[in-house]
Amino acid sequence: MALTKVYDATTVFRHLNGVLNVYKPAGMKVGHVRSAVLSNICKGLNELKQRDPRRLPENRPLLGTGTAADSVLHNIATSTDLSDDVLSTGPRYMPEDIRCAAVASLGQHTSGVLLFGINKGLRQSSRIQKNRPVRVYHITGRMGTATENHLPDTHITARSNHKHVSAERISGLAASMQASHQRKMYELCGVDLQTQAAYELACKGLIRPADNSLPVIYGIKLIHFERPHFTLELHSINETQEYLAALVHDMALELRTVAHCSQLRCIRHSHFDVTDSLLRHGWHLPGIVKNLRQQREILREHPQMLEQERVELHA
Repeated sequence: MALTKVYDATTVFRHLNGVLNVYKPAGMKVGHVRSAVLSNICKGLNELKQRDPRRLPENRPLLGTGTAADSVLHNIATSTDLSDDVLSTGPRYMPEDIRCAAVASLGQHTSGVLLFGINKGLRQSSRIQKNRPVRVYHITGRMGTATENHLPDTHITARSNHKHVSAERISGLAASMQASHQRKMYELCGVDLQTQAAYELACKGLIRPADNSLPVIYGIKLIHFERPHFTLELHSINETQEYLAALVHDMALELRTVAHCSQLRCIRHSHFDVTDSLLRHGWHLPGIVKNLRQQREILREHPQMLEQERVELHA
């Protein structure tokens, strides 16, 4: 379908609906990202062609001065409402005019895929949030030093030797943790792994926790090792920045050393990939409209993101 350039702000605003995929930089809060996106949208809309001021009714009584200037004032009064002019009201579009909410939040030190629902897209974002799709992270840890909150922005609390740690030991520990998390999910459902019921439960799809506060890890593996840094790829639900940082710390203790999380990056949220995320220099109206259209195609290709059967854990 051929695209048509639109220069009318009202038309653009009317079609400003859907799910937006932006790349959140590390060190920037979600609220600041939201404010920057909305400000740039309003700036772009206000630079387009604006609607004309409202017209006043023709039969409105006009108090004259009894001079020849009354006819001029009458023509002005019956043509436009000066109180509705842009010079009187200010910009037509303000951030408060646009409804926008994040599908799932990211921590201040986490970068990567961040989804927003805009205007009518809030309904879609709410459905995605209720379905709790899997998010994929690349987590980089630095061995040898531990910090107060397991993140790089606080004081170092401990130091340790890490020469005995190898990639094989980290991979073995990651596989063991993945197996224990999977076993725990079936135990919470009251199902033995060696039974037919467990097989039928696995055929239905991912087991999602009924409680939003319960983190679940579906997969964890080592993808890069270069002492003292190592990078893990993790698939999880209901995770938080603090939980992932503490996970790196606990893994280091199991390896008889200490470590802290030096980088957190969300590379995928369900089928929304980091390669489709809108970088910060693209947070302007044309880029946002194009990104909304791209994410609309992804939702059309994967309708199960909005409506899918969930296998939930019982309390």
